[in-house]
Amino acid sequence: MKNVFKYSLFMAIAMVMTITVFSCSDDPGVENYYTSTKQYASDFLKSKPQFSEFVQAIEKSHKLDLIGTYGQFTIFAPTNAAVDKYLQSKNVSSIDELSQVDCDTLVLNHIIEEVAYFTTDFSDGTYPHSNMCDRFLTITCDSVIAEGSTQPTLRVNKKTIITHADDSVENGVVHTVDRVIDLQNEMLPSLLEQDSTISIFVAAMQSTGLDLLMEDYIDTTYHIGADSIDWTNDKLVMSTANDNERDNIAYMEKRFFKYTAFVETDDVMRQAFKDVTDPSVAIARYGQVYDVDYSGCKNGFDSLRHMAAALYDDVYPEDAKYYDDLKNRSNSLNRFISYHLLPFQATYYQLTCVDGENTLITYNFNRRKSDITDWYETMMPYAIMKFSFPSGTESGLYINRRGVMSRADGRGVKIPGTRILSASESLSGNSQTAVNGIYHYINDIVFFGRQTQERIVGGERMRMDANTLSPDFMTSGARGHYTRSNIGNGAYGNGGQHGNAATNTSTCLGFKPGSAANFTFTSATHMHVRNRFLHFSCYQGDELLIKGRYDFTVKLPPLPEGDYELRMQVCVGYDTRGIVQAYLDGVTCGIPFDMRIAGTDSRIGWKSDADLGDDDAIAAFDKAFHNRGWMKGQSTYAQAPTDQGSKTFGTPFRDYNATIRKVITRFHTNGHQYHYLRLQQVMESETNEFPLDFIELCPSSVYNNEYYAEDKL
Repeated sequence: MKNVFKYSLFMAIAMVMTITVFSCSDDPGVENYYTSTKQYASDFLKSKPQFSEFVQAIEKSHKLDLIGTYGQFTIFAPTNAAVDKYLQSKNVSSIDELSQVDCDTLVLNHIIEEVAYFTTDFSDGTYPHSNMCDRFLTITCDSVIAEGSTQPTLRVNKKTIITHADDSVENGVVHTVDRVIDLQNEMLPSLLEQDSTISIFVAAMQSTGLDLLMEDYIDTTYHIGADSIDWTNDKLVMSTANDNERDNIAYMEKRFFKYTAFVETDDVMRQAFKDVTDPSVAIARYGQVYDVDYSGCKNGFDSLRHMAAALYDDVYPEDAKYYDDLKNRSNSLNRFISYHLLPFQATYYQLTCVDGENTLITYNFNRRKSDITDWYETMMPYAIMKFSFPSGTESGLYINRRGVMSRADGRGVKIPGTRILSASESLSGNSQTAVNGIYHYINDIVFFGRQTQERIVGGERMRMDANTLSPDFMTSGARGHYTRSNIGNGAYGNGGQHGNAATNTSTCLGFKPGSAANFTFTSATHMHVRNRFLHFSCYQGDELLIKGRYDFTVKLPPLPEGDYELRMQVCVGYDTRGIVQAYLDGVTCGIPFDMRIAGTDSRIGWKSDADLGDDDAIAAFDKAFHNRGWMKGQSTYAQAPTDQGSKTFGTPFRDYNATIRKVITRFHTNGHQYHYLRLQQVMESETNEFPLDFIELCPSSVYNNEYYAEDKL
């Protein structure tokens, strides 16, 4: 209920800000504002005397033409008073004394390109689009005392207040702010070190040497060659889906390495030292009570080291010998800290496809039957982490949670998991975004223990969106990318793109061989991440499109020891799809399957539940269909209805004969190895395509359970 209340408060603030000007000392007054739909942002700013110093910086950085042309921009414009304070902090008296590089940084930190974020589009958290310095901005909500009363306010990066919002201009929106936006220049380990509330975590991070694994930032070997990053490069417009669509494709200008950390405060750590040994809480939260001897511990670091040993010696007893070798990746403390780290940057609303509470994509899910989830490999070797975003009274973002809404799942299991605090709930007033990453506070410890391995990873079907399978898809912002037009009801674009690149709203990011971790592919293979779109047969609105005489291999996420079935979602019935041969770890998996034929074709044999009739007939068909190497699509995700604003659950994938799952193979893993799926186009064609939607890894406890048949969710 706490999260529901916080979201309601946030939206109330956003609505108030569309009609209210806050009384702050730096506010130039209502008479100086008006909403324009005829001026470009450059003309709007120049017409307002309170922005003259910011305009001077824009002119010196030669960016005035940028915001004076076609496009979409969100501009946080600091007033003259705000710029003066900034200049004082730099020990200069005017913009004239700043270099062009300083002006570039000042200006580009305040501009987000490609989208116009109005306050009604704000969500409590970090924007999914970076600013023009490749940095992410965080919006939080709280209150200030003004004129003797408490007034709601929105802040950027926790310190800069939006004093006036939603000045609409021809090419976007302008928000007035009371101070220059403060962006940290530290790498993530240094930023963590500055936070006094997490000293135990930081001491453990440094002692294990894991801070040294998060110092990378830019791949100096990456360059795009002759290909332009300009969205209007006609030679990169690609036809797809029976030549009915056009994807406007560009490549990354730079390849970044970034990271995400989930961090317990010292208070949370100290409570956990008690809780893991307390039967009244340990069994419910951690699956068992751990025997930890804290008698020789002198401080929080010693206590964490002892607790980590108890947690991980339980599942890796053979590695207890590394207790004193803190930098060994099999050491228990090393495992504990590295499990808190992801090899890509992800904001609160990027860890699942939920891009804000009650946004349109959430209505593509039947959230009463299943929570919205995603899975990622962590920086702990061979370890995976689940993220859930349930609806209802327990709404929020969780790590390693199991259940549906606030109740147990269909097999009677409810594991509370660890909640990730939103930006407004964060305990520190400091920025949590570094040059090369971000960190989030969590309300309990997380670890890859017996309960997580056996009852979550080993006890659930894992559906992994293809656009989450590479850290580069996440860090680059390719996953979940909107159209460049706006993020209102049209946020997710138009699937049927025309061939005029200059006005095409579909902006997709392409990846060349070597630029997408976990993927290897030939030079004859083109791969790009499509912008998110809700009206087609793409799970979570995302799709990875591979085209040409393709031959590519993807590293599968790691799994605990056990038997699993590998499946993938395919969208069949398009002439451009092609014939595909699958391999796992170099071993051929069955015969090639033809994705051009319709699901109702006898070679596949899909039949609707309505035609089958009763539950027994449906169950019998599902079993026979599975034995032939196919499964129907899921029942808890639906293509959005034509009226996207209706916010209703549409026709589920299970009822579409084109959205089916291909069973690739079954395999065993020892829990200490990676597995590789290769997909090869076997047709003599250079133009066919393969839409990789999601990979499904299903443990034998789900597909071969004597008490519970696998559900249709």
